[in-house]
Parts: sequence; structure tokens; C-alpha cells
Amino acid sequence: MASDLEAMKVMIIDDSNTIRRTAETLLAKAGCDVITAVDGFDSLAKIADSEPDVIFVDIMMPRLDGYQTCALIKNNNQFKETPVVMLSSKDGLFDKAKGRIVGADEYLTKPFSKNELFEVLEKIAAKAKKTAEVLPEA
Repeated sequence: MASDLEAMKVMIIDDSNTIRRTAETLLAKAGCDVITAVDGFDSLAKIADSEPDVIFVDIMMPRLDGYQTCALIKNNNQFKETPVVMLSSKDGLFDKAKGRIVGADEYLTKPFSKNELFEVLEKIAAKAKKTAEVLPEA
């Protein structure tokens, strides 16, 4: 399992210290390079600096919420292809639909299990691998 995730650069944007630390610990153990941010505003410069392979973003955050953060990422030419996973404590249809509208690729309900976290990452890694095979490097 960890082979596809090895050296994957993952950003976790969440105002919850617990969620950030838990995800960071799980991902680091799997060999991922983890970057964290406390809110959408904090994440913008870090995204530009680190160019993550996948971004997990909490919906409910101060200053810049998850929807606004996702929209900013997806409207940026450099990062529009970067997979964004919305994190929410609500499993609502409305939240999922709104996430899709702003360009979210996946949706994870908190609290999530280690298996749920890795399932989403595996799906993203498989999709990236497929895209890389279709688009040979120039």
C-alpha cells in the first residue's frame, strides 16, 4: 500500500490541531512528506512554496473557509490540477455538492479513520499514475 504514497507531498489545512497532528502522524509513517497550515489564508503561500501533490482542506475555518480556499487553488493555473480533498464534520449532500462546485476532487467526513484517509490517497495516487501514463513527458 505505502509504495504509491511513498514521498507523496501532502498538505493538511485544518484549524483543528488534533486533526492536523493525527493526519500528519499517519501520513508521515506511510512515507509522505507532510505540510500543515492552520487555515486557508495560511496555506496559500505554503502551497506556492511546497507544490503539494494533494491538498486536504477543512470546510469550516476562520478567515478563509475550505470552499474559498479550494476555489482559489482550482482557479490558479499552476495548481488547478492538484487534487483537493474537502474535510467536513458534516456528511451532508449540500456540503458535498458545494465542494464539487468549487472543484473538490474528493470528500472525507471527520473524524476519519486511517483506512478512509489512505483509501482517498490511494484513489488519488492511482488517478495520477493513470494520467502520467496517458500524458508522456515532453
